Amino acid sequence: MITVIGIKSCDTCRKALAHLKAEEVAHKFHDLRVDGLDESRLQTWLDAVGWEVLLNRRSTTWRGLSDADKADMTSPKAKRLMVEHPTLIKRPVFETGDQVYVGFAADVQKALIS
Repeated sequence: MITVIGIKSCDTCRKALAHLKAEEVAHKFHDLRVDGLDESRLQTWLDAVGWEVLLNRRSTTWRGLSDADKADMTSPKAKRLMVEHPTLIKRPVFETGDQVYVGFAADVQKALIS
């Protein structure tokens, strides 16, 4: 079973969920705003893909951060910000058991179906 992590108002998350349903891929949805995010799960993602991939610097939340928060980004700082502001995480995140995928590009779609 694939776990799709995102927020329900995210267009990309909705597209991903519709795609998985159409392909009849077993999945469940974890809403970051409703269900929250625990630090150990975030660390698993950071270990798998790195903070540079996971941190969404194009989000509204990012634009709302102070210049001090945005400056001199490091892995611990990025993790702290993502724990404090889960909407800084690029969406959707897919957990397939042994793999973590971020975003919904064509290569991710193909990997999820196979």
